[in-house]
Amino acid sequence: MADTLTIIAQSRSDSGKGASRRLRRTGLVPGIVYGTGSDPQSISVQHNELAHQLENEAFYSSILSVEIDGKAQKVVLKDLQRHPARPFIMHLDLLRISSKEAIKMSVPLHFLGEEEAPGVKEGGTASHHFTEVEVSCLPADLPEYIDVDVSTLEIGDAIHLSQIKLPEGVELPALALGEDHDTAIVAILAARIEVEEEPEEVVEAAEGEAEATDAEGSEET
Repeated sequence: MADTLTIIAQSRSDSGKGASRRLRRTGLVPGIVYGTGSDPQSISVQHNELAHQLENEAFYSSILSVEIDGKAQKVVLKDLQRHPARPFIMHLDLLRISSKEAIKMSVPLHFLGEEEAPGVKEGGTASHHFTEVEVSCLPADLPEYIDVDVSTLEIGDAIHLSQIKLPEGVELPALALGEDHDTAIVAILAARIEVEEEPEEVVEAAEGEAEATDAEGSEET
């Protein structure tokens, strides 16, 4: 697991849409911290600092430390709301965690060895059905990402959830739902060959020449 990432936040007592709009005008992002049986706590975070941290892939799947008025708590990012048209973060939800309670988190998949895969060398392409997967584990076992080796795949081969090599202590909740949920996460597909159709006028001209040839043959007979 990567080093703990820190969010600097301030507590806030105001709530509602109006209060959130006022915060955003001053460059702050409203948020909430909840979980572990404690009361939810409203917070605000500097927008630019948060946006910078979100550029780090690990931020989405790591244990975070949120410092609220100087007091630190262990959390994970559970939800993030962005503006639908502008590059603004509208709200964030942070979930408190306990070292003794398992958590469910979405973790990125890193696909390795695509260029070396025999199927790709033969002209096939790697199709990623998923780019992340939900895992269940204790906070201390939470992986930053999971590697998936595709370097041996031939055209038509696929890797399913049950074939992922998981770190110790990490499980995939989907597999507990039955074989129908053991879906493929990546497959090597054959390249599509498109046959270019000749223009209609060329086809008609060719058919006319063939009919004329047939007619001449019939007269000679």
